[in-house]
Amino acid sequence: QVQLVESGGGLVQAGGSLRVSCTASGGTFSRYAMGWFRQAPGKEREFVAAINRIGVSTLSADSVKGRFTISRDSAKNTVHLQMNSLKPEDTAVYYCAALQGPPSRLMGEYDYWGQGTQVTVSS
Repeated sequence: QVQLVESGGGLVQAGGSLRVSCTASGGTFSRYAMGWFRQAPGKEREFVAAINRIGVSTLSADSVKGRFTISRDSAKNTVHLQMNSLKPEDTAVYYCAALQGPPSRLMGEYDYWGQGTQVTVSS
């Protein structure tokens, strides 16, 4: 029903910034909370940030508070994750996901997933 297409991943030096984006199609964007998760090789997928359907409330992991900002553009059916002050430990595949309900930190709550985009932070 919903397709999520991600973009913006790449290589950046520690301390730098990067913005990843996710564009949704096949559904009504405003009905979904959106989230970002990440997974490094050999590690479990972990929550990064989420935003409610309107965009007035957000959640974020303690590890990225103050550095990452999630936002959404309803006119473009797109959610963004602005990543500043990047650290090597932020290196991972970043996935966006859509949820029919309030934003959540739990992977199992999300109904649709993108394919992921690689973010690599060098030291």
